[in-house]
Amino acid sequence: MQLFFQQVVNGIMSGSTYAIVALGLTMVYGIMHVPNFAHGNLFMLGAYMTFFMLSAYKVGFWTALLVSVLVLALLGVVVERIVFRPLRDQSPINSFIAAIGALLFIEHMVAVIWGHGSYSITNPYPQMLILFGVRISMQRLIVIIAALVFIIALQLFIKKTIVGTTIEAMAQEREGAALVGINVNRVSALTFAISTGLAAAAASLWSPIFEITPHMGSLLITKAMVIIILGGMGSIQGAIIGGYILGLVESLGGGYISSAYKDVFAFGLLIVVLAIKPTGLFGKGEH
Repeated sequence: MQLFFQQVVNGIMSGSTYAIVALGLTMVYGIMHVPNFAHGNLFMLGAYMTFFMLSAYKVGFWTALLVSVLVLALLGVVVERIVFRPLRDQSPINSFIAAIGALLFIEHMVAVIWGHGSYSITNPYPQMLILFGVRISMQRLIVIIAALVFIIALQLFIKKTIVGTTIEAMAQEREGAALVGINVNRVSALTFAISTGLAAAAASLWSPIFEITPHMGSLLITKAMVIIILGGMGSIQGAIIGGYILGLVESLGGGYISSAYKDVFAFGLLIVVLAIKPTGLFGKGEH
């Protein structure tokens, strides 16, 4: 049973990161109705920004995290303005191609600046805790707690504030929102800022645990797409629950079968769920 609980904790930690990334991706999809495939590389860039602040300026970990969030939020506004806004009323395939272009540009830019090698960030909280017989590092526990805080705060922001309500209105009907006076450009830019800021926060918390490489965003965006399809395209609830489900499936499958096949478990889960419910767990069919 100890192995089971250990893998559950590991799965929740991975699922926390997946859920935050998928949540940001779902918000952008709700506004643009096009998957932002550059989102995984924006996550990767957030990790590199944290590494840069820690190594070049010797700031504290939380200061580096804050700078990373602010820089990536600003970059999200730039990406929305330059890459996606001019293509808003064009065919979705144009935005799809533009997202792929942004993905490749970010990946190669990082490789030029920092090289193709991997980097590690010194864990600011290396202490080990034992909770109910399960060993967990303080940093992993921080990831889990921070993810819950982000998720709850974002839900409250969307449901309880006027700005959040405008984002939700645009996700439901962009043309209708514009007709009632909502500034579509401003809301789109804000949504991208929140999305990339969340990705940077997740990357900063995640980076002391795993290595940082220019290619780490590619697999992550693939898993994020699995999550939002699994949970239901455009469903915030589905992105959150789908992220945790995927993390648990990977961790339990890796612990009891083989860690070499954990990515196979992710795509296998997607196939099974879509075979049973093609619209995803929380998706709605066409009426």
